[in-house]
Amino acid sequence: MSEGEVFHEKQRLELCAIHALNNVLQERVFTKETADDICKRLAPQCVVNPHRSVFGTGNYDVNVIMAALQSRGLSAVWWDKRRSVQSLCLEKVQGFILNVPSRVSLGIVSLPLRRRHWLAVRQVNGQYYNLDSKLKSPTCIGGESELRSFLNEQLSQDVAEMLLVVQREVEEDGSWLTPDDPRK
Repeated sequence: MSEGEVFHEKQRLELCAIHALNNVLQERVFTKETADDICKRLAPQCVVNPHRSVFGTGNYDVNVIMAALQSRGLSAVWWDKRRSVQSLCLEKVQGFILNVPSRVSLGIVSLPLRRRHWLAVRQVNGQYYNLDSKLKSPTCIGGESELRSFLNEQLSQDVAEMLLVVQREVEEDGSWLTPDDPRK
């Protein structure tokens, strides 16, 4: 990847968790095989693994994402949606992984179903990007105020959730929150 380029994996099968991980890390680190290995470690005695699709197409859960990040010395901090995104200390956050509702489609036909979808947001070269694997290319969100607006919009959906991707020590000391947040 040359300087100025934004790494962006596109959607394949139900591998959005893998794509979100790689997109937030800005390199191809995880594959279906590494995610399946994590699933086996998380539930070694299970015939039907509860952390992925029974069809073997992906659809990995949050436990796989958290274990994958831990294997890279990172942590996932579950964002409490009752907090304002204004309380985020953005310079301490490497990226964001969101779980949002997504329409199901067969080719060009959109079905009246909603599924869960993982997507990544990250700063690259001073700008924040929506790195959703369903997009044709990364979408520039802009600076910090545009990012906070984007995150507010995403989190306003009832079932949307957000993970902060941070260094382990940032999780441990809680420095991902601004110092003046009373709920720290």
